[in-house]
Amino acid sequence: MDSRSLVPHQSSSFKLPIANLRNVFRPHDVERKLAKLPNKEHENLRTTYERMLERGPERFQVKPSGVPDMAALYEQLPNFTDALDDVKRHVALSQDSRDGLEVTPMLLLGPPGIGKTHFARKLADLLGTGMSLVPMSSMTAGWLLSGASSQWKGAKPGKVFEAIVDGQYANPVIVVDEIDKAAADAQYDPLGALYGLLEHDTAQTFMDEFAEVAIDASQVIWIMTANDERCIPEPILNRMNVFEIEAPSFEAARQIARNLYVSIRCEHGWGARFEPEPSDDLLDQLAELAPRDMRRALMTGFGNARLDQRSEIAVEDLPKPASGKGKIGFVQ
Repeated sequence: MDSRSLVPHQSSSFKLPIANLRNVFRPHDVERKLAKLPNKEHENLRTTYERMLERGPERFQVKPSGVPDMAALYEQLPNFTDALDDVKRHVALSQDSRDGLEVTPMLLLGPPGIGKTHFARKLADLLGTGMSLVPMSSMTAGWLLSGASSQWKGAKPGKVFEAIVDGQYANPVIVVDEIDKAAADAQYDPLGALYGLLEHDTAQTFMDEFAEVAIDASQVIWIMTANDERCIPEPILNRMNVFEIEAPSFEAARQIARNLYVSIRCEHGWGARFEPEPSDDLLDQLAELAPRDMRRALMTGFGNARLDQRSEIAVEDLPKPASGKGKIGFVQ
């Protein structure tokens, strides 16, 4: 499965992604499978093959055109410094060459609500590629990652196939969220597909069980999140760089809350009605929350302040304390 280059886009003010075109499957394989399908059977599979041929095998493989200025990310995600350093090293390696961006699969290990999924979204934005979220806590069958056999009623391709074949990119960010909560039984292992997908060589010919056509998943950027590494099989842990993410310090949490306030205000037309900066009292109160809960608290605060025709959010505008707790928050 080959790739060819597009002319890089350059800008004096910021760096746009360089895009190559990479073949993620062989059309001949699809044509052969389609020709063997019995008439009036396997309509979902037939539709899948026809869609693959119509779209063609080429997908964008993108990377930043230079080592990006990540100062803003370090500021927004102060407790992810080690993970950001790792990404920066991989980006530097891919510069000034035809090589694609390869990032060693990473596991973000830490308590819930500290911004692990938010980090993944920001990383996808930085790299200029798409992101797919696979919530393992709701996954009860192994075929959700790798697809189910077309012999089964209601079968369809898996999440990896969807991200690459139905998406725009050969190197999407795929986030396997709460991998430690994957349910497994004797018949299906939700993590089974990862043994091959996390190895570069075997991922080049990943076989979705529904389509049964080799897909090049070797360029996928994998990010796993977990609260407890003890529930993750050792062979999978050994395939990843593990980063222990701690809750941000009080000062770092205040900075996160301030950045979030400014971001929300700038993203909405109604933001112009509010003060450019939040008060110190508001930041002190927001800093008591997990980063995941800050946005919801701020949206409530903005709404309450607006109802009162005020341009500044007061501490009283935030959600009331959760039952049995001494500080504001949301029951998790």
